[in-house]
Amino acid sequence: MRADTLTHWNGWRGLFSVVSLVVAAAMLAAACAGDDDDGPASGAADEKLSGSVAIDGSSTVFPVTEAVAEEFRSVAPDVRVTVGVSGTGGGFQKFCNGETDISDASRPIKESEVAACAEAGIEYLPLRVGLDGLAVVTHPDTDFLECITMDELATLWSPESEGSIKSWNQVRSSWPSTDITLFGPDTDSGTFDFFTEEVNGEGGASRADYTNSTDDNVLVTGISGTEGGAGYFGYAYYVENSDKLKVVAVDDGEGCVIPSDETVSGGSYPLSRPLYIYVSIQSLADKPQVREFVRFFLSDDAIVLVTDVGYTAIAAGELAESRASLEAAITGGGG
Repeated sequence: MRADTLTHWNGWRGLFSVVSLVVAAAMLAAACAGDDDDGPASGAADEKLSGSVAIDGSSTVFPVTEAVAEEFRSVAPDVRVTVGVSGTGGGFQKFCNGETDISDASRPIKESEVAACAEAGIEYLPLRVGLDGLAVVTHPDTDFLECITMDELATLWSPESEGSIKSWNQVRSSWPSTDITLFGPDTDSGTFDFFTEEVNGEGGASRADYTNSTDDNVLVTGISGTEGGAGYFGYAYYVENSDKLKVVAVDDGEGCVIPSDETVSGGSYPLSRPLYIYVSIQSLADKPQVREFVRFFLSDDAIVLVTDVGYTAIAAGELAESRASLEAAITGGGG
């Protein structure tokens, strides 16, 4: 190559190098600028939630909330979600003391609990998340107990029956004289409140001579292990333990009805009830992890867990209303 040509080529190569550097620098600057533009949105989307969400309350709602909490951990692994089981009444006591962010409930909040929350300055948003039927269950070998009327349930469970109604033939004369052994929720349970209200006409009115527990698994064990044993709890627990128990149809004057998704959602089963979570408005305002947990709870991905654990889904329209109420509460427009 001629010297002048080589000098000319080296000049162009140097220019190309400078231009390349300039272009590369410009591209890098543009990329950085792009990162800056997308930073807030990307950061918000990718922001890792942390902290805790404290939940307590109904043993009936517990399986749903615990299942949602498990799924939420895969979305927000740095958030610690604790789910306790103090019963609906016990849960509201903690909630109105400001000890929890969310209270599981198998009944609406009572006036006395409303007053307690108001006195403590606790505002809340109630959200219905599902439907449930109370299952009347018995030992699987109790052949005679196929269907029981609401009046017979009252005879079995009324306060006046304590110490006097001891054998099944006292409830219905055609039944055998097998000893009655009863199991049921304790007095802090929303299941107890609902059952006594529906059966005995007054919430909390019940015979006390029965084995009670906040843990429905204890009740399952007791009933399944006791000949002539019977009791009641959420239908979902019967579904989980149908191989150990026998469910009893209930007749409120319209015929014997077994609890199922269809009879609960349709209202033909006499012992049907709504399931709730009560969310602290303050927690929604102050804790991003609570906001996102409740949003997740009502999402399509999580709300299906209501039916997965054995309960009945609320109507699509009601779910949409709950989502709207939540967003209104978060933005300060409701609650």
